[in-house]
Amino acid sequence: MDDLTDKVAVVTGAASGIGLATARRFAESGMHVVLADIEEPALNSAVAALNADGLSAIGVATDVSSWAAIEHLAVETVREFGKVNVVHNNAGVVVSGPIEDLTLDDWEWVLGVDLWSVIYGVKAFLPLIKSAGEGHIVNTASTCGLQSTASIAPYNVAKFGVVALTETLRKELDAYDAPISASVLCPGAINTRIVESERNRAEDAQHNASPQEQRFREASSAMLAQGMDPDDVANLVLAGIQANDFWILTHPDWHDVVEQRARLMRESNALFAGFGG
Repeated sequence: MDDLTDKVAVVTGAASGIGLATARRFAESGMHVVLADIEEPALNSAVAALNADGLSAIGVATDVSSWAAIEHLAVETVREFGKVNVVHNNAGVVVSGPIEDLTLDDWEWVLGVDLWSVIYGVKAFLPLIKSAGEGHIVNTASTCGLQSTASIAPYNVAKFGVVALTETLRKELDAYDAPISASVLCPGAINTRIVESERNRAEDAQHNASPQEQRFREASSAMLAQGMDPDDVANLVLAGIQANDFWILTHPDWHDVVEQRARLMRESNALFAGFGG
């Protein structure tokens, strides 16, 4: 997609961070944008700021872990703008702790927001994009979808799933030579508030952080504060859509990490050759 003028985009997790930056960049490119987020005050402020700058945007309060809510988001988008061309399934949360200490509620919350919301987004919006005739889906994974990090197992699992889902979707779309495509965004350290995501979790499901969790949050917050600006990520997303790139990696050195991972797999296989049942 080269000309984005008067195209319609939907962005989840759009009240802050990467989502807000991407929504603004889309709108500045001439698109009509629907911002979706569960954090209503922040969502309303974001939409008001875009409108004040003369940009075309509306907000729809959305719990992305709910299929009914994503269906509602799709209905409201079509009702307001008549079509959908671009969807950025971006909402994300994280919870930390050793696997043995994580509750089933922890797993369900993270997988609901980070993986099921992407599944729902593709299911709800792909038919609408096909009806529009052209479009693009961007799913936000993470570098944790390329190589796992300790203490955030549900996040790792979700992000690996997003990579697999998007790769499958891209292959299916390419097989039919459709004027529709898909990309996966794998951010590294970005200056966002994702480690504070429990602020949007149901109060009865929140828990006091253990000393280990608190140390993880503090270290992660310090690292992210030095990370890439979300506006720079938004520029990469827009460029990725226009170039029809599948991989959108914010930090090029992760190419080396992936290559090293593949090399270690080969070495491991050679080391254990001859062992087996």
